[in-house]
Amino acid sequence: MSVDHEKWMEVRRVIPAARASGSGSVLYDGIIGFADAVPGPVQSLFAVYTKLGLLVLGFLCLLAWWRARAGGEPRAVAVSLLGPAATVVAYALSELVKVLVAQDRPCRDLIAGSTVLTCPEVGDWSFPSNHATIAGAAAMALILAWRRLMPWVVALAVLMAFSRVFVGVHYPHDVLVGLLLGAVVVWLVVRLLSTQAERLVTHLQRHRVLGRLLVAAPGARSPEVPTSPLSREPDDAPRRPASPAEEPTVRMQQYRRPEPPQHRGR
Repeated sequence: MSVDHEKWMEVRRVIPAARASGSGSVLYDGIIGFADAVPGPVQSLFAVYTKLGLLVLGFLCLLAWWRARAGGEPRAVAVSLLGPAATVVAYALSELVKVLVAQDRPCRDLIAGSTVLTCPEVGDWSFPSNHATIAGAAAMALILAWRRLMPWVVALAVLMAFSRVFVGVHYPHDVLVGLLLGAVVVWLVVRLLSTQAERLVTHLQRHRVLGRLLVAAPGARSPEVPTSPLSREPDDAPRRPASPAEEPTVRMQQYRRPEPPQHRGR
């Protein structure tokens, strides 16, 4: 038992040195050193959140769309749908940058078990962080669709970015760039395409099936197409000739004279 304890203490002394020399980032080494010092339940919470935290942001995006759908405003519905679509674009762009940069994970040269999560396989690049990109994009989508959630979604996105460094799988600059990339892509897409998306939503509102599924509140009627003023018959337009059955009535209306006023006798 004493031999095993001595070996374990030796490993504990070697791990900090391996962290400091293997990652090349002082900030990264400090964060994973902090992660190693916190209690096990806290590490478990971060491990769960870094894997499932994006589901919380996804649920909030769904809730924001349902809220806009119930309101029935075409522009609000368009923004609530366009934000998640732009998040997919941000994720695809993040994957492209990963392949082009091909930066290895900071945990690659560290001793196994020195980080909260196991280091990903070789070829799963580090820069930028996909999780941080999706978190930043979803946060921006929610800010544009439901501004009152801004403090909460910003906190969730920042916590997601921090958790990726905390568990040891990303450099700090990986998550910072990911947050900015996701937020900027969504802001640009929504700003550039919101008008076209609003027109599409307005068109879908007239569709009986898609209108109820995507943009109409449950039980609400589809908006009726307003009648153009040009299609109304003007007052001075020529009248159609009356039918034989209507002709006596029309003549009586045309030639009926108003009754003379009755004067009181003096």
